[in-house]
Amino acid sequence: MSGPPRSRAVVVDRPGAYRLVERDVPGPGPGEVLVRVAAAGICMSDREVYDGHRDAAYVRYPVIPGHEWAGTVEAVGEGVDPALVGRKTVAEGFRACGVCERCRCGETSLCAGGYAETGFTEPGAFADHVGVPARLLHPLPDDADLRAAALLEPAAVVAAAVRAGRPRPGQRVAVVGAGTLGLLAVQLLGACSPAELTVVDPRAARGERALLLGATAAVDPAGAEGLGGRFDLVVETAGAPTTAASSCLLARRGGRVVLTGMFGPGAAGIDPVHLSLSQLEVRSVFGAPSSAWSDAVRAFGLGLLDPAPLITHEFPLERFADAVALVGGGDPGTGKVLLRP
Repeated sequence: MSGPPRSRAVVVDRPGAYRLVERDVPGPGPGEVLVRVAAAGICMSDREVYDGHRDAAYVRYPVIPGHEWAGTVEAVGEGVDPALVGRKTVAEGFRACGVCERCRCGETSLCAGGYAETGFTEPGAFADHVGVPARLLHPLPDDADLRAAALLEPAAVVAAAVRAGRPRPGQRVAVVGAGTLGLLAVQLLGACSPAELTVVDPRAARGERALLLGATAAVDPAGAEGLGGRFDLVVETAGAPTTAASSCLLARRGGRVVLTGMFGPGAAGIDPVHLSLSQLEVRSVFGAPSSAWSDAVRAFGLGLLDPAPLITHEFPLERFADAVALVGGGDPGTGKVLLRP
């Protein structure tokens, strides 16, 4: 006689130590759904969890990582519409409380109820199954490519940056960094009909990929120095030590700068004299509110956003160590790395 169905998961017990465990398939609790994971992306935040470099306030060991994912609803808990079973879906990572002042204003990524996020403090999607509150779901079209949809989490971050940057047709726009966030930004900003869409990245291969995805020009940081004060909107995605400061120098007087990169201690600060004299508007983005998720999912469904070309490597759960080693390894040929349970 066969036993109950089993489900595998990658568990990071502490920095540098992980196990591939097999467990009973977890059942969804009240208000939750159980999703069969089709694909999960690995980003630098996951590498930081594995290496132990993530701020202690934003991770809870032991943890099943995986906050970029897509899958199919397999079961629903009490109080959840059973019609969701069989639906392709993604879900927001932040477990916003929904009742604090910031949540009630629609700013769910600023929830004051305490930090909780799938893959960091709650079990994530480097597993056969992931359980999430049904209220966080964003169902996808029946014909959605779940492999590509795994990148809708970083796409939602970019959508939040686009909302903050308010691009208008005919404006000059720059994207600093041509990694996953930068290349997704090229697609979403390109849909806003800019007069120019320039990408700044030191890696020529990344710049060439940006041109294929809709950028009108690609330059390295040295070439960008001659473009200072040119752009109406600059979206920074690299999180490198100097890119916050250099992005502000690219913006015209009265322009807008949106920072999405995750900066480490010691990053160069923004010159307050330049900031005040240029009357710049500077915003930062950490995660994405529900509204930005809706924007990203809508753009994906309409074909305005296609993350599939960004995927370069796919691994089974058993090769988690090989997969995570590629992320942040410096190989310009490495784009988005997926785990495929």
